[in-house]
Amino acid sequence: MADFLPLLVELGTEELPPKALPELAQAFHEGVLKGLAARRIVVRDETSGGDLPTGPLYTPRRLAVYLPAVATQQPIQHSEVLGPYTNIGLDAQGQPTPALLGFAQKNGVDWTKLDRVTDAKGMRFVFRSSRPGAATSELLAEIVAEALKALPVPKPMRWGERDYAFVRPAHWLVILFGREVAPGEVLGLKSDRMSRGHRFHHAKGVWLNEAGEYLQAMREARVLADPRERRERIRAEIKAAAKQAGGEARVPPALLEEVNCLVEWPKAVLCSFDKEFLRVPSEALVLTMESNQKFFPVMDAEGKLSEQFIGIANIESRDPDEVRKGYERVIRPRFADAAFFYDEDLKQGLASMAEGLASVTYQQKLGTVADKSARVAALAREIAGKLGVSPAEAERAARLAKADLQSRLVGEFPELQGTAGRYYAAAAGEPEAVAAAIDEAYQPRFGGDAIAPSALGRVLAVAERLDTLAGGFAAGLKPTGNKDPFALRRNALGLARTIIEGELELELPALVDAAAKNLPAGLSLDQADLLDFILDRLRAYYADQSVPGLQFDAVAEVRPASLLDFDRRLKAIAEFARLRESGALAAANKRIRNILRKVETPIPDSVDAGKLAEPAEQALHEALASALADTDPMLAQRDYVGTLKRLAKLQAPVDNFFDRTMVMADDTALRDNRLALLRGVADRFATVAAVEQLSAG
Repeated sequence: MADFLPLLVELGTEELPPKALPELAQAFHEGVLKGLAARRIVVRDETSGGDLPTGPLYTPRRLAVYLPAVATQQPIQHSEVLGPYTNIGLDAQGQPTPALLGFAQKNGVDWTKLDRVTDAKGMRFVFRSSRPGAATSELLAEIVAEALKALPVPKPMRWGERDYAFVRPAHWLVILFGREVAPGEVLGLKSDRMSRGHRFHHAKGVWLNEAGEYLQAMREARVLADPRERRERIRAEIKAAAKQAGGEARVPPALLEEVNCLVEWPKAVLCSFDKEFLRVPSEALVLTMESNQKFFPVMDAEGKLSEQFIGIANIESRDPDEVRKGYERVIRPRFADAAFFYDEDLKQGLASMAEGLASVTYQQKLGTVADKSARVAALAREIAGKLGVSPAEAERAARLAKADLQSRLVGEFPELQGTAGRYYAAAAGEPEAVAAAIDEAYQPRFGGDAIAPSALGRVLAVAERLDTLAGGFAAGLKPTGNKDPFALRRNALGLARTIIEGELELELPALVDAAAKNLPAGLSLDQADLLDFILDRLRAYYADQSVPGLQFDAVAEVRPASLLDFDRRLKAIAEFARLRESGALAAANKRIRNILRKVETPIPDSVDAGKLAEPAEQALHEALASALADTDPMLAQRDYVGTLKRLAKLQAPVDNFFDRTMVMADDTALRDNRLALLRGVADRFATVAAVEQLSAG
């Protein structure tokens, strides 16, 4: 049995790109494991008895892999080389031919020592051999080189006069297998046991006696090499600093991860800015702190932005006041710019900005942004009337919704579209609902974001997306492949989500028709194509919720006009699919549809009870009549769950009908009457969904 030793690999570099660092580290970790597995070197899943994790290790200046138990040697290596078939290797007298002798000589054995195997083509000669496995330490450098070469590095760089290329210049390499250095050279660096500590706190080498002491040795050199430990240290530092400020820090996960990839020895520094800047929209200040400077804003007890923020230094300074002053110094001019833009925008006013949209082209075929705003306003007014929302407020909000595109603040911070408009609308004395809707119209802004919370915001969100979709399709901008410059896929999903999650009773074909009528002269819209596109986005929406495709198809087949109604039917189908009778009824409906599809003559509109000759068809007719009477009021109330549960009781009479009745009877009148009966069954199920789609057979 092979012995096992801990393995440590560390590549030291210049500062690695922070946003790519976790992916690079994970890929490096997996690459080393893959290289070991390819060579059949066993890696045991066990702890080292210390605090070393088995996941990827990384800091801005290093990629590392630690595995607690790796076999010291490959297992015995067996090989098999196939030779000629016996009809080629042996002549008629059973003597070896030159082909067989050549094969045996090539492999260094007498031909009589060769084994024989049989495959689909017959019997053939084979040379089998075994040899001891190589020592793992002799293979590690090769494995590391392969793992580094496979990393997702789009633009590797070269440094000095070296022929090697990597994401950043590499400066040291540690490959420790237990206590021994595994020999080899990677990226022009010879493997060693000498790592390096923090650039400022420990600007010298770190001698590693064995792989298992790596994390502790790095801590002593002021480097937290485990990203999990470093992340928790940052959290704790932020929490303590925020508590000192009497507030709570805003810690977005993405920002925390990015900062975690920027420091090796994190230390929080509590800072502040001039309170006068708090008159600027808080979103602009937060965006500046988080996106530009990687600072964490501190919110007060009421959840509002305070004048304090937290920076994470990569050093434990002897003079933290100087670090604080530096952070405050870099934030001040950015806040001053934001304040200037905001003040200038307030002087101009939102109405004036809206007038300027007439000079901004939205799309060549679709006119200016002002033209788009007018189309959205007309749609919003119509939609508002259907939903009991003020048409006047809907139209007003739509006409102002794009005005902030002319603002200086949005010019500097494009992410604040809508948000800036809300502030400017409020400052101009617009109704609170109008100001809020200007911002909410952009929701959902990204995957997982909530829809607009207010009724007016939802009206505007629907109208905006409808016009974008109708205009995009009419102008020939339908997405192809990965190209979707007007984000029509995202708009279609946002439209569907707003209608469904907002429980808006709107008929989609009528909305698309209204949007089409508002388009510029000369443009025509294939409305069916757009409806199919939205339905396709809806498929992805429900797939993310683990809704089976067969259930989606069952509802999509009947094409409900309302997406909210689509959602209700889909939930009913999910309930129906759990019933014991659902499988048999789905199969029966499929059989009925197949029969009806093949009928070329007209089928009577109703069943003639006097022509029902067999007890089985009479029983089905009675059961159907009862089911129709029971489900009529349910359908009127859109109680699709109740409808399908009631129709599920038809299973026995339907099965009995098929068992005991010949549908395609020679008697034409009898046959047509039975077809009418079957169509009655199928049509009632179709009032909810095409349940036959649930039958995969």
